[in-house]
Amino acid sequence: MATYSEHMQELVREYQAAGKKWPASTRDIAQWAVDQGKWKPQPSAVVSQCADHLARAMRDEHVTDPQGRRIRTKHAATYGQGSEQFVLWDDIRTASHEHMKLAFQQRRVQILGDCKQLKADGDSYNENRKPTEPIQIVFDFTLDLEELELAKRVA
Repeated sequence: MATYSEHMQELVREYQAAGKKWPASTRDIAQWAVDQGKWKPQPSAVVSQCADHLARAMRDEHVTDPQGRRIRTKHAATYGQGSEQFVLWDDIRTASHEHMKLAFQQRRVQILGDCKQLKADGDSYNENRKPTEPIQIVFDFTLDLEELELAKRVA
């Protein structure tokens, strides 16, 4: 039995096979899937969808700290083990040190995972498509962070 993610990936393949506009936005694909009756919201998914929207909204909530930095206010940390895992959100202004340490560590691991995938994607593109000018990806963000800090001070 296919996972939900595999089902959604199959919908994308069906969209492409139907000769629809490609590249496409997820909204275009979703509209096609709904119009074709290939996707309907499940009543049990309504709470999950609301939770996803709440998480997105909490990730987007920012304030300016006393030093003038724009910071995220809400931070998630995953607790528990195996199938007993759950995510708790807390506010940076009131959260325990332990929650914030765990949240920051977990976000760092997520960023590392993104970098690992980006490297694999870039390496595969360069090795298999063999562009005349391979795309070089730099993973040392030190200069980028310094430039952002400098730009903020100048602005």
